[in-house]
Amino acid sequence: MTAEWAAQVGAVLGAEVHDDFGVARVDVAVAGWLGALRTARDELGCTFFDWLTAVDEVRDGYRLVCHVAIPPSKGARMRTLILRTLVSREEPAVPSVSGVFAGASWHEREVAEMFGVHFTDGAGVGGRLLLSADFEGHPLRKDFVLASRVAEPWPGAKEPGESDASLARQQAARGDAAASARRAPRRRSRPAGVPEPGEWGPRESGSPDPDPLAVASDRKPRRGGAR
Repeated sequence: MTAEWAAQVGAVLGAEVHDDFGVARVDVAVAGWLGALRTARDELGCTFFDWLTAVDEVRDGYRLVCHVAIPPSKGARMRTLILRTLVSREEPAVPSVSGVFAGASWHEREVAEMFGVHFTDGAGVGGRLLLSADFEGHPLRKDFVLASRVAEPWPGAKEPGESDASLARQQAARGDAAASARRAPRRRSRPAGVPEPGEWGPRESGSPDPDPLAVASDRKPRRGGAR
């Protein structure tokens, strides 16, 4: 990020500009989200829309991130800009920017499904995009438990050839029935982030053993069924 570009972005958007590994980044309030992106397009020349996504920052809310740029021209390098805003967990709503960048419509639909963020006044927002019609919850929220992985054993092994089936075949081929009988069942490994069956799920109100996976003790995680 050049000093000239940072100064231009700061002057036009009227906000502090941060250097994120060479990319200009500006944080705006939810009320200024739509206006900031329109200004970036019309006054800064950021006519290239790259992507829009979200990050679950737990108690702070959901951070929306949008990446736009000035397309490179002859003799000039591409200049990029990241705009961010923070919406609350209690009311995760923000104006849609699909009227500014038509390509944002698909990205907003994905964020709506995966994080439960509502985009207002978006002509292209609505309907399922990635999840089935009967799916409950928003799987990229950090309080969403992968219940299907708890209900169905993880089929992986720590090393190639260590699965129960492959070891049984090897022992049968050697006729080593005694060793097979003595061998204790191997503990199947679980994917990262998946809890043990007894570690998750809603608790009764006032329980002395609150759900450690809940964001707060008075909130219950959404559960996705095995499919």
